[in-house]
Amino acid sequence: MAQHNAFYAQSGGVTAVINASACGVIEACKRHPDRIGKVYAGHNGIIGALTEDLIDVSQESDETITALRHTPGGAFGSCRYKLKDIETHRTQYERLIEVFRAHDIRYFFYNGGGDSADTCLKVSQLSEKLGYPLTAIHVPKTVDNDLPITDNSPGFGSVAKYIATSTLEASLDIASMCATSTKVFVLEVMGRHAGWIAAAGALAGNGEGEPPHLVIFPEVAFDRARVMDRVEEAVQKYGYCVIVVSEGARYEDGTFLADSGNTDAFGHRQLGGVAPTLAGMVKQDLGYKYHWAVADYLQRAARHLASRTDVEQAYAVGEKAVELAIEGKNSMMPAIKRVSETPYEWRIEAAPLAEVANREKFMPAEYIREDGFGITDACRQYLLPLIQGEDYPPFENGLPKVARLKLAKVERKLEAFKL
Repeated sequence: MAQHNAFYAQSGGVTAVINASACGVIEACKRHPDRIGKVYAGHNGIIGALTEDLIDVSQESDETITALRHTPGGAFGSCRYKLKDIETHRTQYERLIEVFRAHDIRYFFYNGGGDSADTCLKVSQLSEKLGYPLTAIHVPKTVDNDLPITDNSPGFGSVAKYIATSTLEASLDIASMCATSTKVFVLEVMGRHAGWIAAAGALAGNGEGEPPHLVIFPEVAFDRARVMDRVEEAVQKYGYCVIVVSEGARYEDGTFLADSGNTDAFGHRQLGGVAPTLAGMVKQDLGYKYHWAVADYLQRAARHLASRTDVEQAYAVGEKAVELAIEGKNSMMPAIKRVSETPYEWRIEAAPLAEVANREKFMPAEYIREDGFGITDACRQYLLPLIQGEDYPPFENGLPKVARLKLAKVERKLEAFKL
């Protein structure tokens, strides 16, 4: 078969291991020189394809590409830019095909979450309609762990490890000082609709009185009176209270505790600030001295504390994406399949994008404790394998050593395109 070029792009919020997936894609492409010529990366995600702002990955050394495996962030630039429906925004999709045709791109690898899966599916569908042979494979990534079919999403395991560790360490700090200082500590974590990251905070303790004393999930309606009663109980029994709360915590009517009133480029409500909101309730209702923290970008950028399991899985889905494309599979996503619990074993299988796009995986009821403030043993059994192992990056002068890319641009062949 003839040789054609490949396009890779990163989308949405980045993770500590998304570049490991990039490494998997690029290195796998190099193993098929008879089928894949050059690998181009979209500068700032899908926007790079629309504006013909392409990066020639072949200009990077093998050592630099390998270093992506231990580099956080999005090496080629990511974006929050969702392509609208094909019927009303057909011009954008046709532009993508026009760019791909101009640069002989026949393989499309899109690394992102649910919205990216939707984009990948639509591009695949339109390429068929326009008669342009394009193989589109979605490479899964999201710290929220809310992609369906796959056992877990690359990026989540490392965030889970970071949050569990931070909860444990901060709890020891609070316990040390609670007699004369802070009584309540609130840690805000990511998770708009699904409480997987908040659940990971619960791994910090596993016994009577061990923090966190409360985990607040988006899946459980927030009841201020019940929460304050539980905070008071913890302080009276243990001397302090540690709370892990998801940014997506909401009331019974669906209103977020911390809704800024704005939306992002994907149309999602912008959240943030649930920790100070909750801490303010503690002060107002109970009068306790408090501290709060927002893990924010730190949780998804902490490559120095990445889970080895997560790094290996992130690389594997990138590698498998190329294998699926070479096999002629189209409109698919490499999904992680849990084979066994003890020992923990997994493999990669192909999942149809039609069953992934625009669907979210929430915390199942059996993973949330009956009182709604913690996790069950079943949840702990699910989470623990995902945070196992360390994969420290190399250090230089006391700091992590990361990949520094040339980001060499490809010469444009088409007229400019306005987003």
